Amino acid sequence: PRRGLYHYRSPAKILWRTIRGMVPHKTARGAAALDRLKSYEGMPHPYDRKKKMVIPACLKVLRLRPERKFCRLGDLSKEVGWKQSDVVDRLETQRKVKCEAFHKKKTAAKKEWSEAMKKAKVSAEDQKILETAGYA
Repeated sequence: PRRGLYHYRSPAKILWRTIRGMVPHKTARGAAALDRLKSYEGMPHPYDRKKKMVIPACLKVLRLRPERKFCRLGDLSKEVGWKQSDVVDRLETQRKVKCEAFHKKKTAAKKEWSEAMKKAKVSAEDQKILETAGYA
């Protein structure tokens, strides 16, 4: 159509538009809520360093019956004409490699620290001071 029935192709905008349909976006309260909403493709910089969490109540295995059909938003976007899925996949694999290296380094440092704590000897008078301060 020349005018109208446009649709977004990127997954972030599809999600934004879907949520906009569920929010009273014509009121000040709804507009403020939509302004606070952020959706991204992939994992942008400030969030790629944060610890990820799994919400068990939202797992597909628990929410959907086995015979039900489902689709992923990224696959749907690709079918509609979104062209950046390869770029996002490449960046996501790079992020996972970096996070794996960071995690190995962090666990090694934690292990070294715990071994050093076991080997450390504290004198009796220092132990009393630590106990009075609440650190023993």
